Amino acid sequence: MALNIVRLFNLFKPQKKEFTSKEIQTSFPQETFNKLEKIIGASILDKNIYVEALIHRSYLEENDQFTLSNERLEFLGDSVLNLIIGEYLFNKFPNEEEGFLTKVRAKLVNRNALSLVAENMNLGELLIISSSVPKSITHNSKSMLSDALEALIGAIYLDKGIETCKIFIQRKIIEPALKNGEHLIDENYKSQLLEYAQANKFSIPVYQIISEEGPHHDKTFIAEVIIGEKVLGEGKGKSKKEAEQNAAQVALKKV
Repeated sequence: MALNIVRLFNLFKPQKKEFTSKEIQTSFPQETFNKLEKIIGASILDKNIYVEALIHRSYLEENDQFTLSNERLEFLGDSVLNLIIGEYLFNKFPNEEEGFLTKVRAKLVNRNALSLVAENMNLGELLIISSSVPKSITHNSKSMLSDALEALIGAIYLDKGIETCKIFIQRKIIEPALKNGEHLIDENYKSQLLEYAQANKFSIPVYQIISEEGPHHDKTFIAEVIIGEKVLGEGKGKSKKEAEQNAAQVALKKV
């Protein structure tokens, strides 16, 4: 799977300017790469890949010399991450069925989990973003942090190979979650609320976004959940899905 993804990644790779050593030294000091090597736990061979992994798309608007953001590496890293976690869980839980494995993997790779991992390794401090974007957003944006972590995984895969990726993902993502028992906690509140409604012969929960707050690059959505004609919960989130999950969580506490 990962091999096919990387072939597609290279096949449709647009032409871009390779960074010279001087450009890297000017825009990305050695201190940045030293911090990355500590995070990765291995030496960096190709600095260009990691430069690309750190560039947020907002940065391209004010820097013509860079033509790629970290979005392509995010795509690659997402595929590698799912493959490695899937293989790990398959071997770790030989007696569990597909449903269990799917739920655990989904919990390990969701945006909340990945953003927390990125936050713990201070990855937000290394991101290259537009000067118009406040630093506070970099540190608090779950989507920006989780995307950056996936891009970093994509860079590690291209630079160091699958084995280094496995070590990194197991050490930073899988083992801490399994050790803390986080994989056993069901945070799919929408699914729980649906099961509750069906078991009690209630109407199927209906979700709707009732408002949006904040600027385009940092929106907050407010959702409510309705069963029958009664509003049972309201929740906020940085995505519509997160807002709906939070609304369902509030509703579950009520019922």
